[in-house]
Amino acid sequence: MRILTGLQPSGKLHVGNYFGAMEPAVRLQDEGEAFYFIADYHAMTSSQDPVALRENVRELAVDFLACGLDPARAVFFRQSAVPAVNELAWLLSTVCPMSLLAKCHSYKDKTAQGIAANHALFAYPVLMAADILLYDSNKVPVGKDQKQHLEVTRDLAMKFNDVYGAGTVVIPDPIIREDTAVVVGLDGRKMSKSYGNTLPIFGEEKPLKKLIMKITTDSTPVEAAKPTDGSTILALYKLFASPSDFAAMVKAHEQGGVGYGDFKKQLADAYWDFFAPMRVRRAEILADPAFIDRVLAEGAMRAREEASKVLERVRRAVGLL
Repeated sequence: MRILTGLQPSGKLHVGNYFGAMEPAVRLQDEGEAFYFIADYHAMTSSQDPVALRENVRELAVDFLACGLDPARAVFFRQSAVPAVNELAWLLSTVCPMSLLAKCHSYKDKTAQGIAANHALFAYPVLMAADILLYDSNKVPVGKDQKQHLEVTRDLAMKFNDVYGAGTVVIPDPIIREDTAVVVGLDGRKMSKSYGNTLPIFGEEKPLKKLIMKITTDSTPVEAAKPTDGSTILALYKLFASPSDFAAMVKAHEQGGVGYGDFKKQLADAYWDFFAPMRVRRAEILADPAFIDRVLAEGAMRAREEASKVLERVRRAVGLL
């Protein structure tokens, strides 16, 4: 089984990135051949700052490695280090109906948020399909926000096989963890950089804990029971706490006598402790910059080798060879 996932280098990684993509990806390293990439081409759909792109790519590489990605068990590389992905995206686009892209929610959402409409943003799902199909990926861990794009990938793969022959490309399946597929942000909405409601994975302790203390709550007095449905505090605490500690906080909500400030402090401590081992690993990686360069270079070489096999098969099927 071959597993593939990618993350955009669009700034500091947050808790939603970790539970939606990184943590499942790290676990899956032991379940098959893992191909994990930094989606730098995709990042260019919404930002054209070359300095920021370079910095964000490197920061993402450091953070992913710190969070458990093991280059001995996974192929880790920059998307742009495998030029074949653009050729496959073009070939896929020749069978891609405009209507398939027009219905994608992500394009509508991003343009509604003020991101300039451009071809790359509109055709994003085709490049994503090429990312996946170029490595004969069987399983793709994605968040719910990317589920539709994975469906587009499957649709394109099936259409491509209908036109050029069964088995020309492998049809992938999504892996979605329903319990953490959508991580709530500090304002109660989905955690997203677009909403400015994220909780970063790494950073200084005081500023990060201060973010948690700013979570908006209702005016229920200390002595009264607190509502548990729709609680941002509980939704986040569940990610970091043990089942018994989470159950204890739920019970404390229901019984009353504990204020929201105390609950936020418990959440902040659990969050800080959860990422403690990763902060240690991150410091080790930063102390050896050559390690990062070596990992990405070796990963790119391995990725290009696999991609060339798939692209040759596809080029032969479509008549380019």
